[in-house]
Amino acid sequence: MIQIQAALFWAYAIGATFALSAARQLQVWERINAGEGPRTRSRAANPYLALTGLFAAVLMVPTGLFLLWQNPSWSTMHVADGHEGVWAGFVLFYAGGIPVAAILGFLVAQGLVLVGAGYWAYLQCVGGYFLLFGTLIHGWDGKGYERFFSSGAGDFADWPRDSVVNHVLDFVTSGTFLALLLFGAAVIGTMLVTEIGWLMEGWSLPGADEDRKVPHLLAIAIAAAGVYGLPFVGALFASVLVRLVGGWLGLPLFAVVAGLTLLHGRSPVRWLYGLVGVPGRHWRAGLDEAGGGQESGVTTDRSA
Repeated sequence: MIQIQAALFWAYAIGATFALSAARQLQVWERINAGEGPRTRSRAANPYLALTGLFAAVLMVPTGLFLLWQNPSWSTMHVADGHEGVWAGFVLFYAGGIPVAAILGFLVAQGLVLVGAGYWAYLQCVGGYFLLFGTLIHGWDGKGYERFFSSGAGDFADWPRDSVVNHVLDFVTSGTFLALLLFGAAVIGTMLVTEIGWLMEGWSLPGADEDRKVPHLLAIAIAAAGVYGLPFVGALFASVLVRLVGGWLGLPLFAVVAGLTLLHGRSPVRWLYGLVGVPGRHWRAGLDEAGGGQESGVTTDRSA
């Protein structure tokens, strides 16, 4: 349901966020299946991965194709003026690419979670949403937000002749915006319910509650701010830097700021991540032979 140039970034980010939301369940799933045969260890048997692929195929792809058919100009960020300007193979690539990107994001984040690098799995979410918002805000030519708030090619061409407020008002009264509202309620609503539900399911597992340092509602708010708010602010900041000092200086400067914000050992983002109760270490797959592990045979590796 988003413009095609940003759709794959969004699908990857959703897949990674789904895996991070179900991080504890995925670790338990790995522990339970340790030593079992190939049938039970099949990736297709993972219910969280299957539901991620189902979400992408049933909700993201049809809504995106509907908007592409209804308004090909807006859906292609006005690269194509109409249906005749959209190559059929491009539509096929879009329809197949969305589930692939979502599954890829899930698998990458899951792999990081299972080796005890939960924070790096979180960075997959941040990176995907940063690219999504960066495409919508700045785009490839600095006109990303103009392309988003123009419901037709004519509106986009007339952008310099009218005010931003009038363009936004025209867009929010268009049929494209109405379709976005309807599809957004289904797609984004389902996405948020799934992520919150999996987070709360993970908090109910043995040993999980001790890692959550704040109440449930505040933990969900912090998680939402970290996954959605931080990348949006970052994309906006990067766009402002590029507009002020140019891409050759603005992007390296932004990379330095982002690196210090996200990767430094005492980063406030790392501290907030630790409050939510998403795994920051690895739950070993195996039974507690020494008898000193946590409930239900789950042992923890606190050195990770």
